[in-house]
Amino acid sequence: MATDQDVTAVFEEQRPRLFALAYRLLGSAAEAEDAIQDAYLRWHAADHAAVVTPAAWLTKVLTNLCLNRLTSARARREAYAGMWLPEPVPTGDGALGPMETAEQRESVSLAVLVLLERLTPAERGVFVLREAFGYGHREIAEVLDITEAGSQQLYRRARAHLDGERTRFDVSPEHARRVAERFLAAAGAGDLAGLERLLTADVVSWADGGGKSSAARNPVRGAARVARYLSGMVSRPEPGTEITIAEVNGLPALVGSVGGRVYGVMALEVTGDRVSALRILVNPDKLTRFQQV
Repeated sequence: MATDQDVTAVFEEQRPRLFALAYRLLGSAAEAEDAIQDAYLRWHAADHAAVVTPAAWLTKVLTNLCLNRLTSARARREAYAGMWLPEPVPTGDGALGPMETAEQRESVSLAVLVLLERLTPAERGVFVLREAFGYGHREIAEVLDITEAGSQQLYRRARAHLDGERTRFDVSPEHARRVAERFLAAAGAGDLAGLERLLTADVVSWADGGGKSSAARNPVRGAARVARYLSGMVSRPEPGTEITIAEVNGLPALVGSVGGRVYGVMALEVTGDRVSALRILVNPDKLTRFQQV
């Protein structure tokens, strides 16, 4: 008979994979941790002798817990103060799994997580299990208690919603970081012209302050406007401000801190040699994982 220690050990072994799954399904690290705690309670109360494959059992339970949460999460986001962006996660330590391929980085990018908000919970579940974790439709059908044909149909619908707008990451992480370094140097020097040259003509900047920090309530579009907007943000830094480059959701980002406390994250999307999109997060509720690193 399994002891409580054995039961907990099995769960903890699965925790990193479960977090990577729950985060992709929910777009929030905090909500993902809550769902994982619910899954743990169910795992602790389960008849473990009847569980053939713990990983499969936990995947099914957690996925369905997350999909049930999506309806209420969507309602909260519709009432959100200003623009809503997913909670960023530092990924340099492998927190969301391997980031070795463009597809792996794309699956956790803030851009894709925003697009996933357009899907129904079932479509999102199928899409994440298929694209990010490589599940076959028969396995997905078992997880979601649907037919294999139903899984295929949901996947086709999800792809139809997303494929026209998904960004393809065609630059290496090393190249993207070099662009980020040039971007930071221009911004830090107040080089407005240099900053503008590092932006694509159709660049867009989104910001999420959650009503708790000052942030643009509407997207800022175009290289000249975005450059002026960014210059205004960094022209008068507080004493002790430090801005570094880190990997966030698989891509380079600028992380600003004062006295060691992170106050903002600016995720950069790089196309060619320029920045084509920025997602700025200054809602303190969404920066808690950065205070731990």
